[in-house]
Amino acid sequence: MAVLKMCKINICAMKKDRKKILELLQLKGCLEVHEEVKEDKVFEKVNTATQISLYERQAALTDNALEILEAYIPEEKSMLSSLEGKKVISSDDYYEIVNKRNEINGLVNDIIEQKKSIDEKESGKQKCLDEIQALQPWLELDVPMNFQGTKNTGFMVGVISGSYTEQDLIRKIESLKEFPKSLYMQIVSADKYQTYVTVSYMKHDLEQVEKALRQLDFSKPPIMVHHIPTASVTKREDRIKEYNLDIENIKAQMEREADYRFEFKKIRDYYKTRADKYKVVGKLLQSKHTFFVTGYMPEKQVEALKEELETKFNVAIDVEQPTEKENVPVLLTNGKVQGAVEGVVTSFGFPNKMEIDPTAITAFFYYFLFGIMLSDAAYGFLMFIGCFIVLKKFPNMEGTMAKTLRMFMYCGISTLLWGILFGGYFGDAITVIGKTFFEVNIGIPALWFEPIKQPMKMLIYCLCFGIVHLFTGLGIKGYMMLKQKDVMSFVCDVVLWYVFLIGLILMLIPTSIFASLAGSTIVFPAWLSMLSKIMTIGGMVGILLMAGRRAKNPVKRLLLGAYSLYDTTSWLSDLLSYSRLLALGLATGVIAQVINTMAAMMGKSIVGVIFFIVVFLIGHTFNMAINLLGAYVHTNRLQFVEFFGKFYEGGGREFKPFKADTKYVKVKEN
Repeated sequence: MAVLKMCKINICAMKKDRKKILELLQLKGCLEVHEEVKEDKVFEKVNTATQISLYERQAALTDNALEILEAYIPEEKSMLSSLEGKKVISSDDYYEIVNKRNEINGLVNDIIEQKKSIDEKESGKQKCLDEIQALQPWLELDVPMNFQGTKNTGFMVGVISGSYTEQDLIRKIESLKEFPKSLYMQIVSADKYQTYVTVSYMKHDLEQVEKALRQLDFSKPPIMVHHIPTASVTKREDRIKEYNLDIENIKAQMEREADYRFEFKKIRDYYKTRADKYKVVGKLLQSKHTFFVTGYMPEKQVEALKEELETKFNVAIDVEQPTEKENVPVLLTNGKVQGAVEGVVTSFGFPNKMEIDPTAITAFFYYFLFGIMLSDAAYGFLMFIGCFIVLKKFPNMEGTMAKTLRMFMYCGISTLLWGILFGGYFGDAITVIGKTFFEVNIGIPALWFEPIKQPMKMLIYCLCFGIVHLFTGLGIKGYMMLKQKDVMSFVCDVVLWYVFLIGLILMLIPTSIFASLAGSTIVFPAWLSMLSKIMTIGGMVGILLMAGRRAKNPVKRLLLGAYSLYDTTSWLSDLLSYSRLLALGLATGVIAQVINTMAAMMGKSIVGVIFFIVVFLIGHTFNMAINLLGAYVHTNRLQFVEFFGKFYEGGGREFKPFKADTKYVKVKEN
């Protein structure tokens, strides 16, 4: 476990080599560029906003083209394609795409224009469909809808609110106070809410006709066509066919362009890395002929980078150790087993400059506690073998996902071991299957004991594991104090608490409270009982007097000491949190046994076998999923709240190197 030691490196080089040097640094991905150096009369920063905007726009356009292709010509992918990671290509292959960028940009623009064309045609299609729908009530009309009549007669079409028959409509018209005798209305069609009619009248009665129509809530239809409705519908249907044909032709063209999908991905990543490069260029101090780069990088990589830069370019490189005041970035380095839990640590926070990397110790307790919570050998084996196969099948998987799966793989091993110790194999599946289908009493005995049968014993062990976990956290706190040569704090804030808490525990063990939990009474010799009292009282007095040692006022000092002693309740609360180990372990086993009992209800028959298999698979899948989630959540809680609460503050700054931050491809140096 370690926080990699960082160095500060200053590089001064010729401006003509800037492009190649920055590309090399980006490919190496080992330097975090620092920009706190101020400008002066010689060295100034260059405004690169235009270049950044240009490359980011091209990257966005390419992303848009890829999204369009995915929508219309989906890429064939397996269910686990998201685990495949980025495709590895050589740096030569990556930068070769630059020579084709004009051609690919043209294809990208074509795809975007084709999408616009498809949208326009889809919009035209929808408009035709809406118009056809609006013309449906008028299909029986045998004259154009915009026909206005003859020299002396008027004609119009419209809609009346309400559903009428011919007789109802005549009676309605005759009931009007003023209706012209020349008014004649004919029903074309009707639905539940409206009646579609034609209106004929003498033109000299137009004013009276309009008054009568207003009384009938007459309104013009939403669409008026110049042909008879059936002809207009046919015309629009033909237009829809043309739109569909055009869309199919465009999609066929897109399908040919989809062959360049991987080129689009490479050029997209190229533009994104170029934009990132110009963001860095904007941070650099530059003179007329030179430029200056400063930043942080791991000490162990300095010599290799320095040698390569000095071999290839005319550069001046200065390496220095960061000062105590500098906010140096943090990069963790751990082995595969410990490193799998780095995500848990960093999600809480990176260690600050005064702290150690707790990943290795966290990993041990994480696997240990997770296994107790799930504690079924079969579930553990399935977790292990599933994660192992996926990791082997997809070696290029992204780092974060690979670490998470590796963490669950090791959690699976821990679960398998605890399951063997507790005798859990899909609960009591072996015993149930033997009794139900083979009429034999078989089973694999627990190597240690069965928590379901001895829950109080399990509770005591869980609390013991909790004490070890919490004391380890306190011990790490003491180690960090000694590392900082703060012996007084080590004695007052760590040793005294150890003395007080151990004494308190020793006093509790011979009591009836502990006896009721353990099922047996433990009697200490007189000297040990006296020692426990001395430790408890001595530790308590020491904390009372020394916890507030920085206060000069003696009264305030005692009050601060008393307040610190109140933390005993916090320790008790933290310790009781470890009872969740028992709760989750029992939940897994009890639910598994209930599932097995339900599955065996149909007995020894063909139907019973089928029923058993179905209930067994569904039930244990659910039980494993829900308890795996519970184990994950509660193991994290025990680390974040109880364990880290004793020593770990975090607050460090993550190391973010200047690198090729690609989305689709991973560039491998030649």
